[in-house]
Amino acid sequence: MKSKMNFGTWARNALLVGGCLATAAACGDTAFAAGEWDVSFAEEGATLKLTHRPSGIEMSGELAFLGPEKATDAAADPKADWKVGDPRDGVPRRLAVIDCNNDAQGYITFQPNGARLEMLVYHRTALAYRGHLSYAGEIHGRTDAFAANTSPLPDDRVLQLSSGAADSALFNTLFSPSRDEAFQILAPSGAVLESGAPGTWSFSVYADISDPDAARIRLNVERDYYRSRWVPYYAPIDRTRCPRAPTGWMSWNIYFDQAGSKENLAEARLGAKYLKPFGLEIWSIESWQDNSPKLPVSNFHNMNLEYYKPQFPEGMKWLADEIRKLGFRPGLWMAPFGTGSTNFYLAHKDWFLHGKDGKPLSCWNGKFTLDPTVKAARDHLRDIFRTASRDWGYEFFKIDGMSGRGPGYCAHKYERPEVRACFADPSCPNPFELCVKAFREGIGDDRIFLACQGHFTGAEAAYADASRTGADIVHPNQPVKWENLLLQARCTINQIFSHNVVFWADPDCMMISQNALGIEQARVEATVIALPGQQMFAGDKLGELAPDRIRLLQQSLPVCDVRPGNLYPQFGHLPIWNLGVKRPFGSWHVVALFNWNDEQAEVGFDWSEIGEAADQPFACWEFWTETWQGVNQERFTMQVPPRSVRLIAMQPYAAHPQFLTSDRHVTQGGVELKGQQWADDALCVTLNMIGGFPMTARFFIPESFAFKSVSVPDGVTAAARREAGGKVLAVTLAAEKTQDVPVTLSFK
Repeated sequence: MKSKMNFGTWARNALLVGGCLATAAACGDTAFAAGEWDVSFAEEGATLKLTHRPSGIEMSGELAFLGPEKATDAAADPKADWKVGDPRDGVPRRLAVIDCNNDAQGYITFQPNGARLEMLVYHRTALAYRGHLSYAGEIHGRTDAFAANTSPLPDDRVLQLSSGAADSALFNTLFSPSRDEAFQILAPSGAVLESGAPGTWSFSVYADISDPDAARIRLNVERDYYRSRWVPYYAPIDRTRCPRAPTGWMSWNIYFDQAGSKENLAEARLGAKYLKPFGLEIWSIESWQDNSPKLPVSNFHNMNLEYYKPQFPEGMKWLADEIRKLGFRPGLWMAPFGTGSTNFYLAHKDWFLHGKDGKPLSCWNGKFTLDPTVKAARDHLRDIFRTASRDWGYEFFKIDGMSGRGPGYCAHKYERPEVRACFADPSCPNPFELCVKAFREGIGDDRIFLACQGHFTGAEAAYADASRTGADIVHPNQPVKWENLLLQARCTINQIFSHNVVFWADPDCMMISQNALGIEQARVEATVIALPGQQMFAGDKLGELAPDRIRLLQQSLPVCDVRPGNLYPQFGHLPIWNLGVKRPFGSWHVVALFNWNDEQAEVGFDWSEIGEAADQPFACWEFWTETWQGVNQERFTMQVPPRSVRLIAMQPYAAHPQFLTSDRHVTQGGVELKGQQWADDALCVTLNMIGGFPMTARFFIPESFAFKSVSVPDGVTAAARREAGGKVLAVTLAAEKTQDVPVTLSFK
């Protein structure tokens, strides 16, 4: 922008002014339909109202033009203001740009194309003055919509994430998951959205008349945003059934096929002591089917609910009951697209696929592959899931072998032309969907369905609550390796745009054992899984974890409610992950700086890369090393060791004491900070504490304030100490029971 004005400052002022003017005058002086839009303009107050009839989305605010003097100098004489007025020459569907002498010097036109509407500002013939068109006011739209970005940026290095109605100068779209509808506000010169009450946003958008490419404002309501691009079976998450990303523990990645009821319950008792207080919910059983003492899965008896008695002598219902007694929801792994049971195959031969030679077809799930076009076979699938759900009492189902990358999975096999010819009904368009639908119908609408190796391009999107978007974090009977973490991170970056929209993303288990990973790599693992708010299942032997590794699991629980900020797939190992957090009492950033390489590197970012104005100062703290990083403006950078991550809490600088961070959770306030208020030389914060587990909260203290005392209620202890040369006050808190604790810090 070739102007002395700072766009971030102008946009913030425009939001304030435009929000007031949006309701100042009744529209109606000029009105017309433009495609799916109704346009109404009142010259008094320069109020423009745009209504998209099919969706009901409405924009209303002041349309203003800053003439040549004001465009280059914000302090210029107010009499130099230009304005926007009704057309003066009878030409329909345009407005006039009027100078301070009341002459029309340019025009604004509205070009419709269905759901799209473009506003174009241009000079009158032979004139070439500079100037800025601004439109600022309020948007009323879908109450479930959230702000995000739908315009991929060139050479983007940042994974954008949001918790709460976080605002960002990079966000140009209001997306409604319930409607799969994207309302895009696209302006090359700049646009700002600021969240208000549900379904309400302040906005300011800007066009530069002297730049042909930037002299337009484009609005577009795109229906079927996900469905038309990536998710043909799009359905939003059912939050009544699964209100948050699932959390739990499962045995496979450390025990593989050697964990029976004894091992599972021994682990569950430790989980109940150390992880359940922090929000762990599910205990999931793997490799329980008959004939499952060892791999391959294709030998397991996957379709008849016979369990492997040497490892599960008491039966599966008994185990579910015992898990529930420990306070967990019992879960069960299943892979019923086929079976390894010859007896079951011989008893139901017509349920299975055979080649032209009459021999049964095999797949990853079984030596005998199910034909889902046979109704009796689908009825059987419903029955076994109904039994496991209703009679045995399992509430979480991890169903393996879905439509992901594995070429041996049935979703791939069913699509092959040579296999299609073998179906009882070769005309069936998608036999795989018949299976997935039967799974859901058998499980019931009140159980959680995790599609293991599921994918947003497959039918799982319509039926599953969560999807294993990542590859296996370990391979059978091998420890977790750095290469596994790299793949897990890459899958997260690529597919997180579907998380908390289509289904909950499952990156596979969090593996952090000191026997396999150094502490720096374990911190990478925890950050990759927990910062984006993905499903978090622990997978190590809990009794063998060192205290600092147990702490990593606790700092990842409960899962923070996080949505993607970029609504499109990204690729590669992005070095910067930015989580914008917004709560009723404040907003902040948590930024992960990843060094994916084998040598130490300096990793940093500009404020523009996280959607902030360069002149905004932030107080910064690094989570993993517990170090003060100072008050920064415009840019942050630091040295990051090889194969490591640094996690920076960025609190907008205040001229008084303020909450900075805590060691409770990787989001550094995202789950534990419940309130913050400064008044009468006292900072009052409310923190959620876990009974029996101390936590340390830290506060930034400007030099002009002297700490006096800290007060907490009965049953809570608090010990304060100064750090970082007095700039940081650390308060270690301990509570007898889990509760929200008010903490008051007094200053003089």
